[in-house]
Amino acid sequence: MATAVTEKGQAAPKVKAPKMVTFTFQGKDAQGVVQKGEIEAQTLAMARTLLKKRGLHVTSVKKKPVPLFGGGSVKEAQIVVMIRQLSTMINAGVPMVQAFELLASASDSKPVQNMIEGILNPIKGGERIAEAFARYPKYFNRLFVSLLAAGDQGGILDTILLRLADYREKTLALQKKIRSAMIYPASIITVMIGVTAILMIFVIPVFAHLFDSFGATLPPLTRAVVSISNWMRGNWYIVVFSPVAAIWLFLVAYRKSLGFRTQVDRLALKLPIMGDVVLKGSVARFMRTLATMQAAGVPINEALETLSKISNNVIIERAVEAARLRVLEGGYISDSLKESDVFPPMATHMLAIGEQTGAIEVMAEKVADFYEAEVSETVARMSTLMEPLIMVVLGIVVGTLVVAMYMPIFELGAVVTHQG
Repeated sequence: MATAVTEKGQAAPKVKAPKMVTFTFQGKDAQGVVQKGEIEAQTLAMARTLLKKRGLHVTSVKKKPVPLFGGGSVKEAQIVVMIRQLSTMINAGVPMVQAFELLASASDSKPVQNMIEGILNPIKGGERIAEAFARYPKYFNRLFVSLLAAGDQGGILDTILLRLADYREKTLALQKKIRSAMIYPASIITVMIGVTAILMIFVIPVFAHLFDSFGATLPPLTRAVVSISNWMRGNWYIVVFSPVAAIWLFLVAYRKSLGFRTQVDRLALKLPIMGDVVLKGSVARFMRTLATMQAAGVPINEALETLSKISNNVIIERAVEAARLRVLEGGYISDSLKESDVFPPMATHMLAIGEQTGAIEVMAEKVADFYEAEVSETVARMSTLMEPLIMVVLGIVVGTLVVAMYMPIFELGAVVTHQG
């Protein structure tokens, strides 16, 4: 979750949402039939209360044990389908409670059913739909809840749900493209490091033992490789645990230190190729979200306040927060974003036109479409270029090790031939 940033660059305090716990229950209904299942609530007492409201005589309620390797989770694609189906049913005039009951019965995923029931129970108790969805901050962030509340109050809940489904679908597609751009080279580099480590720890020592039996003087390259291999075998724990410790320390520092996170986020936007992908992806997400909130009738100041808290980059958070303050003073969003030197000129220019013509929603949507297409093209181009480049690097590394090991054999063969 992104950390909100104040004007002074300090982390704003987080408001914790109620934590939901899964309980397993057993009881009897009015006909005496035994009922078993799961229910989500904040406490054991609340779980018993919810079950009694269902008309069950509860005989057992206990916290569900956490599986050794983690429990099931709701996928983003499943959430998008659920939102679309809910929008369709509300548009068709199906009562809210019945719509959620139909969603729960139609789903073949237990985690999805549990989430739907966890949303439905508070609605039955009189809560607004936005408040019920807010009980699951892991899946429904502040933006989603804000738009849902606006749609509920304005009587356009079905339209807002449909827009949210489109928004999340496009955001998910963009995230997958950016993730694939990062995962592909990272996975290839990991394989390269693994292959090199296996050769150095297990293969090179066999050749080193063979060379010792010759008693000959080894070439400099071979001696260097054998020395590195001996060090890695003698300090294997450093080789294995150092990368793990480094990653862990990085993640802890990124979460705990705003200064460190700021430097990392700034560097991420300036990296060759990847920085361009991250920036364009962030701009596309900002513009898509702004367009969605404007279409829902959310005031621009409130929209910017929400946007400044859902970004995944401190630099962009600060730029959006500065734009919000500029709007409060009567200025334009585009002017502030232009001064931040973060957003591309084309994005700020299009947004300026939208502000001047009163068509922010339309212009923001077009900018989002443009940069999403740019990300797709960049990722495709990068994948095409990265594969041969990484293969060349892998070939050089492995080739160097092979040459280092065979050089003594070639020299020994030349000496034997010469003596013969």
